[in-house]
Amino acid sequence: MIVVTTADVAGQRVKQTSGLVRGSTIRSRHLGRYVIAVLRNLAGGEIREYTKVLAEAREQAIDRMVEEAQALGADAVLSVRFQTSEVMSGAAEMLCYGTAVRLEPID
Repeated sequence: MIVVTTADVAGQRVKQTSGLVRGSTIRSRHLGRYVIAVLRNLAGGEIREYTKVLAEAREQAIDRMVEEAQALGADAVLSVRFQTSEVMSGAAEMLCYGTAVRLEPID
């Protein structure tokens, strides 16, 4: 499965568009990680605990989007974007979306 942020893939053309596909996950703060993150926030610098949580959320959202694209028979997802939103205090959604397509080589 090809997953790109661009509207096309070099050497390929879109043979069929299957439509919008998306994947999302909602994550909440873990008490132990939250306490450490608060302490790091006081000291300044990167909050590695949250960096790791967000990286895991992005990967899960991508995996779910790819599953949806495969179910439609797509072999690529173009114009991939991410969006986050707070759904409640201490919990955020990570959304990944794009256009599912079938590609073919340009002759």
